Amino acid sequence: MDTLMQLVTKGNDFLWSFLLIILLCGTGLYYTIRLRFIQVRKFGEGVRQVFGHFSMNGEKHEKGEMTPFQSIATAIAAQVGTGNLAGAATALIGGGPGAIFWMWVSAFLGMATIYAEAVLAQTYKTEVNGEVTGGPVYYIKAAFKGNFGKVLSTLFAIFIVLALGFMGNMVQSNSISTAFSQVFTSRNISIPPFTVGLLLAVVSLFVFIGGTNRLAAVVEKLVPFMALVYIAGSLIVILCNITRLPSAVAQIFLGAFNPSAVLGGAAGVTVKEAIRYGVARGLFSNEAGMGSTPHAHARAVVKNPHCQGLAAMISVFIDTFIVLNLTVFSILTTNSLSSGKDGIMLTQYAFSTVFGSFGDIFIAVCLLFFAFSTILGWHFFGSINVKHLFGKKGMVPYSVLVAVFIVVGSMLKVDLVWTLADFFNGLMVIPNALALLALSGVVASICKKYSSEKSDN
Repeated sequence: MDTLMQLVTKGNDFLWSFLLIILLCGTGLYYTIRLRFIQVRKFGEGVRQVFGHFSMNGEKHEKGEMTPFQSIATAIAAQVGTGNLAGAATALIGGGPGAIFWMWVSAFLGMATIYAEAVLAQTYKTEVNGEVTGGPVYYIKAAFKGNFGKVLSTLFAIFIVLALGFMGNMVQSNSISTAFSQVFTSRNISIPPFTVGLLLAVVSLFVFIGGTNRLAAVVEKLVPFMALVYIAGSLIVILCNITRLPSAVAQIFLGAFNPSAVLGGAAGVTVKEAIRYGVARGLFSNEAGMGSTPHAHARAVVKNPHCQGLAAMISVFIDTFIVLNLTVFSILTTNSLSSGKDGIMLTQYAFSTVFGSFGDIFIAVCLLFFAFSTILGWHFFGSINVKHLFGKKGMVPYSVLVAVFIVVGSMLKVDLVWTLADFFNGLMVIPNALALLALSGVVASICKKYSSEKSDN
């Protein structure tokens, strides 16, 4: 395990020290400028596009399609997960409070990037064996003709299956088992992480087998509920420490450019690390530019691709600027960084300063809902690419393997699973971002064509 950790860490150093930061932020900046700050200009229309179709009645469409709200709920289910509760904590530990500033920057730019992803997913979606499908593998081949496009799309399909279906879902199960272990240990109850992972795998398999309709029915009910519960709990923590909020904000802005002024020179955190952890954890959280959520956006039944692009922007805003920020300020306003804890246990510690022993339980339960919904979303995204690579015959082995990785992830060390997830997330960004840049003219043309129209479906 130590050898594996060293190898993957070296890979991450190469990917995240320069290449992916430039590629991700550069793509977002390019689209922000080319689309004339669409994330600001069309923010209100995006909100109306998301909440104007709010429904929890389990409406079904033929051919695997979804209502606009179901598609956004599926995207948010994948986005709002461990990254918001545990990822924010690891970013604060690894890059200091300043990492959050760079997370905000990457998310703001990412709103333009994910607009492009959703527009292209809608534009190049297709029907395979009577089922509507779409995603980066289809617009990558549209961007690059011939063998190069086929190779690049195949690489993306392989990377996303590894990144989300396997490694990413190990992160989810690892955080859940860690959170519940903290609850059980503090109460002198001995339940091995394997047991938690096995139960999670069994319940997940039940939904996997049900296909798109079962997934859509689950997430459209689960996402609004889990978000509201966590928002309420976080606001209580922050309000109980409201006098420390200005100091927390100051730490973020000061730490973005001078981490040692916030953490002290002994912490050894540099601006480079603040940027790296901010962008990497931001990507894991909101997934803008990663190429995952376009699979959900492709299945939405909307009037035009522009509508889904606007809705996609709001999913990034909800994920990073609302849910993730609540975790960040819960930790900073409670002065929990000095506790010596990391990952989900740091978030649990912050909540326990206000809620006492119930804080551990509250975060464990919230994380269970967040991470479970992400597991469902990521399995779905991976399944589309498994079908692209192997056809329907690959689905059962894939679903079983995902369940196995859920169990394995629950027993591994937290730093190893996060390092693996960062590495494979980084790999899948490259082919997706290259296609986004190559098809920027298509996105700009669609944006210009429909921007003057009302977004309501």
